[in-house]
Amino acid sequence: MTAKRAWPAVLGLAALGSQAGHLLAYQLRFGAAAQHVQSTGAHGYFPLMAKTSLGAVGAALVACLLLIGLARVLTGRASSRTAAGPPYLGLLAILFTIQLACFVGQEIGEALLAGAPVDSAPHLVLWGTLGQLPVAALAAVALGWLARRYESAVSDIRALLNARPWSIPLANVALPVWVTPAGAFLLSQVAGASLAKRGPPISSRFSSN
Repeated sequence: MTAKRAWPAVLGLAALGSQAGHLLAYQLRFGAAAQHVQSTGAHGYFPLMAKTSLGAVGAALVACLLLIGLARVLTGRASSRTAAGPPYLGLLAILFTIQLACFVGQEIGEALLAGAPVDSAPHLVLWGTLGQLPVAALAAVALGWLARRYESAVSDIRALLNARPWSIPLANVALPVWVTPAGAFLLSQVAGASLAKRGPPISSRFSSN
């Protein structure tokens, strides 16, 4: 995947994945009371935000898998080549850094809005690391796998479209053409009319019978 396409995906996945890391951090910190803490007071917005984030990640994953499957259906086979994806350690470092920054900023903002004391920096970094690092590790694996196959699928579909140019078939329209010369047509009309005039009257035909 090119850097132009990778950066929006990395930033979006890190921002959305930070909410999953937030869930994990609170679960580790508060145990059974985590759900209650995350749905009251300054955290009242969090359940809806978490559901929206997880839904967006799921929709993006389904869209990528559909594109990969479409490329396989159109080509009739799995892609024979795999594009070079971003390195795992680089992805992990970027995702974890962004997720940790989102977690720390979110915690500070919630404390300021609620008028509560802000946790110390080591405390925020500790719980942020425990929650965000596992999520970032899984997200890096998934994004690296999808990036390689997504780029191959796009290349296969583009090559298929270029190899088979689309053309609109023209329907054969048959138009009747009068092949009889104009003179012969006029002569037949005149002859027919004159023969009809020379025939005996209709009443004489019936009287003779």
